[in-house]
Amino acid sequence: MKFDFHTHHERCGHAEATIEDYIQAAIKNDLQMIGISDHSPFFASEEDRAKPRIAMAKSEFSSYVEEVLNLKEKYSGKIDVLLGVESDFFREHYSLYKSIYDQYPFDYIIGSVHYSNEVNIFDKKRWENVTEEDVRKEKEHYYQLIVESAESGVFDILGHIDAMKGFYPDFTNVHTPEVEKALKRLGEVDATIEVNTSGKHKDCGGWYPANDMLEMAHHYGVGVTFGSDAHWPDRVGEEFEEVRATLKEIGFKNWTIFKERKKQLVEL
Repeated sequence: MKFDFHTHHERCGHAEATIEDYIQAAIKNDLQMIGISDHSPFFASEEDRAKPRIAMAKSEFSSYVEEVLNLKEKYSGKIDVLLGVESDFFREHYSLYKSIYDQYPFDYIIGSVHYSNEVNIFDKKRWENVTEEDVRKEKEHYYQLIVESAESGVFDILGHIDAMKGFYPDFTNVHTPEVEKALKRLGEVDATIEVNTSGKHKDCGGWYPANDMLEMAHHYGVGVTFGSDAHWPDRVGEEFEEVRATLKEIGFKNWTIFKERKKQLVEL
């Protein structure tokens, strides 16, 4: 089976093309499943669209769901279109997010930590004039948030779990035992992480997470799935076969996929 659970579209304000363009790209690339997972609105904000270049407006959310469901029906028999969303994790607001998601027929929800200590993880300025100890503390806080997101029960898939290295490659070189502790905890709660191939388009290069973390994930029984995190249609399914080969080398036997919020295992 070939699939991609992580795609973005023009609604979020920083991706190109329509949802249908991504579906057609998936068909062209011989995918059997395509997940539609644009960025969730900032539901806790008083503003309808708190961050126009980052996520859709709250008032757009229902129409987003409706469009995906209509396209799911339109392309039935050609490709399995899945309704997803990439949701931010805010420890103080996750119950609000859950109450909204429970109103819709999602196939899966990706939970991603995009903000750590109230700063976007991709903000290059956060790394100015930092010491190794500063980075270590930030890394430990980041992985604590990832563990909390897994423990919340809101999400089916954890998104890009080492993406903080995106514009700061040295993040990888600052070591702390909290990373392995986090992977161990993800295994205990039966979490699924994605192998996200979008890191190659940032300063760090490579995938999220890197192979050493995938090896730890395998050791602790963490499930894996695939997402390109495509922000333009040409990236749908990007490096799927390379990811599959690497996971087999590490020792994984199965992908984890989701439909109607139910977990399924399919052979790699």
